[in-house]
Amino acid sequence: MFDSEKLLVYTKAKVFNIEIKNEILSIVKLDRISKDQLRRAAMSIMLNIAEGTSRFSNADKRNFYVIARGSTIECVAILDLLAAEKILSVETYNKFYSKAEEISKMLFAMIRFLEPKKTS
Repeated sequence: MFDSEKLLVYTKAKVFNIEIKNEILSIVKLDRISKDQLRRAAMSIMLNIAEGTSRFSNADKRNFYVIARGSTIECVAILDLLAAEKILSVETYNKFYSKAEEISKMLFAMIRFLEPKKTS
């Protein structure tokens, strides 16, 4: 088993990615550019978590978790736009917003844990 598979945040990111594909990317009214960008951003979350677990230094790990968190926030921005354009229902937007917020908080905790320790 790879280290990434042991992380709850990785599992949640994988489920988020699958649900984005099944519930949002299949929407006919969704334009090609938004679809591609959302697909890439959702996949980037789990891929960067996985890549972060393969790194040896805390600084390298932290960098990949920062990128994963950025991709999470990118997904929310795209979903926000789709909701504003009435392509997504409020319920669907809120569902994915909550899932993304949880992933973001988990990644933030991991990032903070890996910050260089300040010496006084």
